[in-house]
Amino acid sequence: MAAGDPQTARAGAQVLAMGGNAVDAICGAALASFVCEPPLTSPAGAGIMMHGHPDRGWSVLDVFARVPGLGGQPTKLDFFDVQIDFGSATQTFHIGRGAAAVPGALRGLLFAHDRYGRLPFGEVAGPATELARRGYDLSSGIAYITELLAPILTLEPATFALVSKGEALAAPGTRLTNPGLARLFEGLVANRRDTLRALENDLIDTVGPTRGGLLSREDLQRWAPVERTPMSVDYRGTRVLLNPPPSAGGGLIALGLRLAERTGLTERRFGEHWPILADILRTTSHVRRSGYDQRLDEPGYLEGLLSAEGIEATLQARQQAIAERSLGSTTHISVLDGDDGAASLTTSNGEGCGHTLSKWGVHVNNFLGEEDINPLGFHAQAPGTSMTTMMSPTIVLREERPVVVLGSGGSNRIRSAVLQGLLNHLGFERPLAQAVADDRMHVEGDQLWFEATTLPSEAVDTLHRDWPGASRFERQNMFFGGIHAVRQGSSGPTGVGDPRRAGAVCAAADV
Repeated sequence: MAAGDPQTARAGAQVLAMGGNAVDAICGAALASFVCEPPLTSPAGAGIMMHGHPDRGWSVLDVFARVPGLGGQPTKLDFFDVQIDFGSATQTFHIGRGAAAVPGALRGLLFAHDRYGRLPFGEVAGPATELARRGYDLSSGIAYITELLAPILTLEPATFALVSKGEALAAPGTRLTNPGLARLFEGLVANRRDTLRALENDLIDTVGPTRGGLLSREDLQRWAPVERTPMSVDYRGTRVLLNPPPSAGGGLIALGLRLAERTGLTERRFGEHWPILADILRTTSHVRRSGYDQRLDEPGYLEGLLSAEGIEATLQARQQAIAERSLGSTTHISVLDGDDGAASLTTSNGEGCGHTLSKWGVHVNNFLGEEDINPLGFHAQAPGTSMTTMMSPTIVLREERPVVVLGSGGSNRIRSAVLQGLLNHLGFERPLAQAVADDRMHVEGDQLWFEATTLPSEAVDTLHRDWPGASRFERQNMFFGGIHAVRQGSSGPTGVGDPRRAGAVCAAADV
């Protein structure tokens, strides 16, 4: 297991040790992440899972958010801005009851476990329930994020209670509990139907039209998980499985791999390739800002984009676009089991809308207030439709067996993080831990952000020359995502958690 918190990873490894398969383990770890990573993910959030086995094939499970509003509109929408201070810059976030979309995280995990799991749900949920009831230790990475998001997390007492000790935000290492989540998990084991009904009633009462939100009974009844066939891209003797449309991330990563082949990127010495990589990232940024999201459902569009002709046309048509920043409150889990099964799951709560279901300890998402997944503007998408996402859980196959499972948090930077992880490991043949730790970059339009902890000085000089105004990071930063990855090698499985987001690894043998 590789995940965004040691306790999340250990919970999944415990499920593996009980005899669970990859889907059991990733569901158990995800439930634990709801407890241990509260600013990043929640049962009232959403996600994308890729999973499978060589014998039964591979599938993408879309449990992302849908647009609410089928049950009517509020008299006045509760939707407003807050400013988050990052020290060197501030960022505007959009929260309130009117920012909450139809969630899919919890129901999606239940669906995945029912259909593909091996163990009883009570065993899968056991480690997470224990963490919620008896307590978990707040990691330094999560504590840092809670400080950043304090204007959201202090909006109401029930939300503040999730991340506080006494009258202050909890410090790193503080032992916290979430009895509401323990109650939820225990209720799902004892009487799932009634527990889900009670949870949905609270969601509607908290962020429904009578309170200034949009979520209704009709929205919750209409939501259902969607299973899709992964995108498949051949790259250097492997088959890379990616998240297909309507999600945005997989296609852009596939485009990046095709551009890397077209430009001979990995034929350069590692470190000298950065100027070419920056240009590839600029090209994918241009494509994203040239109607990509709106055309993903158009028959033949993505196939044409990734064809040899499409690559040439893209290179010729490239132009600059506009830069943006975003924290990226997402987290990722990767798992390999002992029977060649694999699963990769990215989940998010946005930054949360500020309102919490106090009985259940569940902070509700703010996906309707996330600029990156509302390309038409806020509240412009039709009720009942799927929202797009950059989430890119990825599985790499060699001879149809999983050899690498990875993914990343990081909002719009997910596409850059996953692409660079794949290029570093598969293209430049860097060991997995090094491929994750290597300096990283991201491009939006004519703005470049890059880390320079080990980057050769010549490459740094070239980047500054070619990208006036580039933002240079002297230390690794969570801005560039958090790749959590596992690998099956000749000497057995290994894993790596990205230090940028306090990632952790745990094996079944370790619990």
